Amino acid sequence: MAAKGNVLILDDDPARAEALAGQVASLGYATEVVTDMLHTEFQLGAESEYDVVLSETEFKDFSWSEARPFLREMKVQVPAIMFSDRADAGRILTALRLGAVDFFVRPVEDTEALAKSIERCVRQRHMRRELQQSQRRLEAANNELRATVKVLEQDQQAGRQVQLRMLPTTPLVLDDYVISHTVIPSLYLSGDFTDYFTVGEQFVTFFMADVSGHGSSSAFATVLLKNLFARKRSDFLRLHDDAVLSPISMLRHANKELHGLGAGKFATMVVGLLDMEQNTLLYSVAGHLPQPVLVSSAGAQYLGGEGSAVGLSDDAVYEERMIDLPESFMLALFSDGILEILPPKDLLEKEKYFLDVFEQTAESPEELVTRLGLDRVETAPDDIAALFISKRA
Repeated sequence: MAAKGNVLILDDDPARAEALAGQVASLGYATEVVTDMLHTEFQLGAESEYDVVLSETEFKDFSWSEARPFLREMKVQVPAIMFSDRADAGRILTALRLGAVDFFVRPVEDTEALAKSIERCVRQRHMRRELQQSQRRLEAANNELRATVKVLEQDQQAGRQVQLRMLPTTPLVLDDYVISHTVIPSLYLSGDFTDYFTVGEQFVTFFMADVSGHGSSSAFATVLLKNLFARKRSDFLRLHDDAVLSPISMLRHANKELHGLGAGKFATMVVGLLDMEQNTLLYSVAGHLPQPVLVSSAGAQYLGGEGSAVGLSDDAVYEERMIDLPESFMLALFSDGILEILPPKDLLEKEKYFLDVFEQTAESPEELVTRLGLDRVETAPDDIAALFISKRA
């Protein structure tokens, strides 16, 4: 049967020490006796194997007062019970100064009290050991967690660089048309994405996507959308597949791929086709807010449109709208993260404020970015993406 605990007995009287050791051993504890305090090494710090020390208050050739500095260096963690032949004030004071948890006068008549005192000390020591072990395990877990977080941050940073390289050239200048963008992620990776590219010499296809959620999973969905539009552009050039010239067709393809991904992700989108020869815009809106804003000499207005977000269901319905563009205009598309940083609290008020900003500042995308405060945003509460298409007569 395993011992209840380890007891160290300090007494320069061998016979008395052995008698106490026998009494303690009968209670189920393992004992060790030290009679030569000056020439015996023992450890009483946090890593000590002992659970309690039973010690005499006075020794013939050893003084506790002289040993006190060494005890401080030892950082004693083992509780002590002191013994003496008499209970005078000096000996009790010595025991208290040494941090004794109990004091007994020889002969110990109340053996049950001694047994309970030893048991309390051993239990206290075991609890301290368990606490120290828990702290070590917690420190090890924290170190492992910090290392894992560091690896994740490095992965996120690497992913961020990849995502940045996926974005199109900004600004893209095509005769009188200028197309530019900005993306501000709330984390390293963004679920908001925009892309635009020429299709032949006449058309520019573009889209704004706001994928649900944040972080890696949302960013992966933007990769899927980027790849889809790149494939359809290639299909147009190689196979004469004109899906890339139809916003409603591209939304249907995006809906099928995102829904088939099975990742629980959906996205609001705006897909548009700019005809630079006819100066027209064919576009489709899939549950996206805020709606695109067209700014011209006639003022600023939202471009309406209805349709379900892509990725929610197989039978989503979308519509296309065609408009003639003014000779001079700016078309602006934003993800809904922009609404989070606007001053008004109510959504309708935010949309009105948003349109007012365009009414007052419509000279350039740079002025709009400054007016909306995007150039001062360091950490966005939500991903923010913006796409600007301008034409100057």
